[in-house]
Amino acid sequence: MRCLITGGSGFIGSNLVDRLLSLGHQVVVVDNFSTGIRSFLKNACSHPNFRLLEADILDPPSLAKIQNAMEGTEVVFHLAANADVRFGLEHPRKDLEQNTIATFHVLESMRVCNVKKIVFSSTGSIYGESKIIPTPEDTPFPVQTSLYGASKLACEGLIAAYCEGYKMQSWIFRFVSILGERYTHGHIFDFYKQLLKNHDQLKILGNGHQKKSYLYVQDCIDAILIAIEKSHDKVNIFNLGTDEYCEVNDSVAIICKELNLDPTLSYTGGERGWIGDNPFIFLDTKKISSLGWKPKFSIKDSVLKTLRYLKANQDNQDILTMRQQDT
Repeated sequence: MRCLITGGSGFIGSNLVDRLLSLGHQVVVVDNFSTGIRSFLKNACSHPNFRLLEADILDPPSLAKIQNAMEGTEVVFHLAANADVRFGLEHPRKDLEQNTIATFHVLESMRVCNVKKIVFSSTGSIYGESKIIPTPEDTPFPVQTSLYGASKLACEGLIAAYCEGYKMQSWIFRFVSILGERYTHGHIFDFYKQLLKNHDQLKILGNGHQKKSYLYVQDCIDAILIAIEKSHDKVNIFNLGTDEYCEVNDSVAIICKELNLDPTLSYTGGERGWIGDNPFIFLDTKKISSLGWKPKFSIKDSVLKTLRYLKANQDNQDILTMRQQDT
């Protein structure tokens, strides 16, 4: 299979690149490296079935190059996005441009190149503060609580319309937070960075009782590939997560125990860490499970794998520089 991946130098994207190459597929990555990390593609770049195109899907002059690279593609994995929910209100155009408009450019390029299949990384944030927990794919939609979630929901609408109008097929995955190797932003990263600077103090946004579900990156990729193989509707939508959740305080306890630290914890207060932070994210995953998928790793396993990766790579300046740019 010939695949094109946008955002292929990112956390999930680079892990997907390696998996697809290991399965014998041809992979083209399109990335502008605004937040991606080149070293994540080090192994891929030496593979005969891999090609890298450094280009920006928001840059109109680059679209011709991207469409040229897309010729002959069987499926597009569209992972490029602004993924930081927390700072959406500080940069309101970023979610619109990097999520919604970028997705429109990808869909238009697919239309021009007659590529019919798209895999899209959406988010559980589109459910806002759902009153139904665990939250199924067909839940009534509440008011959107973040610009990030709203932009991703707009992407889903565009994808569904293109599938209807241009006879495309899509797989849309609404993720919980993903953890694992090459993780470069999120609460574990932030807590670990704080504790590297000061072993005795840890600041936590919110009250620490926010309930979250997490999924290990390789389990995430397993689910994506199983869904593509076994689900054949025009628009296929799946929640991806585990059948458990934990409080932020539970995650802090796992991290501190692994690091053998006992810091003083301080809280900013309130049930939300920031405006748009959902205090309880727990998705119903019966639909993807019905295809035979089951995560191999628990949330505790995922937290520990992520932390151990960060410990082993704490001197990686590529990762540190990227995160500084994010914040």
